[in-house]
Amino acid sequence: MQKIVICLYLASFCLPALAQTAQRAWTDETGRQVQAEYAGMQGDSVLLRLAPDKTVPFPLARLSPADQDYVKAQSAVPATAAPTISSDPARKPIEERTWPGNVEVPARSIEIKAIHESVAERTYVYQSEAFEFTSQAKLAGSVMKEVARTFEATRSLVEALPWGIVCRPPDGMPRFKAALYESRQDYIDAGGPENSGGVYNTGDKIFKIPFPSLGMEKRGQTYFKNDSYSNSTLVHEITHQLMDEYLGFLPTWIIEGTAEYTEMLPYKSGTFRADAHKSGIKDDISIWEKQEGFQVDIGNLETHMTMTRDQWNEACSTPDRMRDMYHRSQLLVYYFSHLDGDKKGTRFIRFMDAVHGEVAAMRAFFADPRVKRMEGGRFSYPSDLTPPNMRGTAVFKHLPILLEERPYAKIASEIIEGYKSIGVKIQVQ
Repeated sequence: MQKIVICLYLASFCLPALAQTAQRAWTDETGRQVQAEYAGMQGDSVLLRLAPDKTVPFPLARLSPADQDYVKAQSAVPATAAPTISSDPARKPIEERTWPGNVEVPARSIEIKAIHESVAERTYVYQSEAFEFTSQAKLAGSVMKEVARTFEATRSLVEALPWGIVCRPPDGMPRFKAALYESRQDYIDAGGPENSGGVYNTGDKIFKIPFPSLGMEKRGQTYFKNDSYSNSTLVHEITHQLMDEYLGFLPTWIIEGTAEYTEMLPYKSGTFRADAHKSGIKDDISIWEKQEGFQVDIGNLETHMTMTRDQWNEACSTPDRMRDMYHRSQLLVYYFSHLDGDKKGTRFIRFMDAVHGEVAAMRAFFADPRVKRMEGGRFSYPSDLTPPNMRGTAVFKHLPILLEERPYAKIASEIIEGYKSIGVKIQVQ
């Protein structure tokens, strides 16, 4: 069955100019100097920002005594008066996280409540545990439960993965929102792209999708869900929705690669076989080669990993090129999750943990009563408060955690060897 095409629309973040930390001269134990900004700590290393898109870790113990004192003074600076956001109690420390086996949706998550039903308005609102669905047609409770099952199961999966993602609805929304349209024309009239099967826009935070893309079929006057319909692409897009808070802090290859990762895991009736990830990636690669003629080639690793949003959009100028970009991103996320270093995904988990720190800082910023939201996604704040940086190259801030002082050429060779260990021949520069 041909996969539906579902689009992710990344809305622009309207942020004013951001405060910058001044550059200073740093001296190492041999007397060598470099101009860089202080960008925090990573374990026992200082993060030195040499350029907006280049931050490198350097051992604190190898800096001059004066620089070490400077770092200690920075660490002692009291926090802003903004309120803090407590950590999620269900979020385990990195050392306690493990890759899950089967992930099954809890029965309570798909209990359906009918909130509003109006024939005249052609509006029917249903709620599951974490989602609110607005439908253009009345749906039986059993049918709505099957629709909700995929959404809630994907939430269970994303929260179970050791990436440390907290699936929290956008501010002001008690639940994630999905709009279900009875026909493709209704969907297009509501702003859905003509050549897509569904769309999630980070601006309005609503996932729009027509009934056909959900496997919904009308028999007489009643809608039924086709049990044999593949939900894989739907899983991809729900992953984007669940990770919405994180998208502004991630390179596009990780945004798409993580969604491709969840999509590749075998799924049936509310259960993901997360421990079947190796067969999942190998099955996908086999399909790419045999049915699409895709050469298992990531191309230039540094180019792919440091691609800006505009560069990504330019590289995805045709459906085939977009498909290839998604495949390369999936290969990279799988590598960093299962084949890199200790083969437990530790570097990638630490990277995602750093991104979670950015999300927590953003929550704290907008929770500050001094921050005033305005129309069009804009906001105002006092001059002594620094907003989160989600501009351009800020999404590459934590890439040094993945690189861990390894040149791209070395990582490329490690990717080749890593895939070779599971019987896959791959090319990467």
